[in-house]
Amino acid sequence: MTSRQKLFTLGMTTTVAAALALTGCDPGSQDSADGASGSSAAKGAVTEAQAAKILDTYETVNNKANAQQDSALLGTVEGGQLYEQSKADYRLFETESKEDQASYRKPFHYTGRKYWIPAGKDWFAVTTRSSASKDEALLVFGKEYDDWKLMSAIHSDVPLPAIATDDSGLATAVDAATRVGTLAPNQISAAFEDLYATGGKKAGAGISHTTAVAKDAIETHAKRDSGKNAEFATKVYVSTPTEFDTVYALRLKDGGVLAVLPTAHASQYVLKAAYRENYDITPTEVESVFNGRDRDTVVNTYQGMALATLPKTGKPSVTAREYRIVDSQ
Repeated sequence: MTSRQKLFTLGMTTTVAAALALTGCDPGSQDSADGASGSSAAKGAVTEAQAAKILDTYETVNNKANAQQDSALLGTVEGGQLYEQSKADYRLFETESKEDQASYRKPFHYTGRKYWIPAGKDWFAVTTRSSASKDEALLVFGKEYDDWKLMSAIHSDVPLPAIATDDSGLATAVDAATRVGTLAPNQISAAFEDLYATGGKKAGAGISHTTAVAKDAIETHAKRDSGKNAEFATKVYVSTPTEFDTVYALRLKDGGVLAVLPTAHASQYVLKAAYRENYDITPTEVESVFNGRDRDTVVNTYQGMALATLPKTGKPSVTAREYRIVDSQ
């Protein structure tokens, strides 16, 4: 679900949020109710009115699916990395407090919508706020087969930068492999995950360490072996493959780029050799949903999304991120 800034903490300083979308549109039909002509690169995949209808439907279906934790219904309007997170939300629903469950089920609506439709692409973005959150959200709708679905959604407590548009009011998409400043958008995930893995000493040296989420990741690395059980076990973080790899990027008014990207890592909590013969790790309630067996190693996998700004010169900054625990073994 991606209705609100409803964030569940899962075993570390990661957060939770999710979403929903709508069904088919034919980009080749000029008269289609949910698609615009795709014959010209000067046009977007949809008009603003059509984008608004897609988001309206998304909002309605998302509310219904959240109320019932109906992943099949959700899958009719949501895809990509976001759907992986949402399915995890539903699977872990019973581990949450009654108050949090009630909040999750509560209907919401989007306000202050602005549509960013790139020329010649089969996706579009929306900046908006949920009625249940003060933070701005960036939503990205794309095509999955012939259906419009919400593929990415991330909330940011940092104001979003100004997105550029041309004389026709269309946004400009940027190729994810094109370097902007020191990195390309598709290189940000590896750099950000290195903050968890090494504290930013390797690939992570290529991005800013001054944002709140970067500081949080570096602190997570630094404190990985602290706490009452540090004598018995060690924890490491490693980058893992994302379920989906599409990066969406838009040109900004200042010439930089705003990118929404998938990201993922695993935490490996391992008993020290001296204790493995006589001790086991008991999984938490959340971990037990996936595997309730006591064991000498617990590996938690987190699928996430991040929001990054890439300036024309200098290092990129990751300004927001949201993770879900999707497996524990």
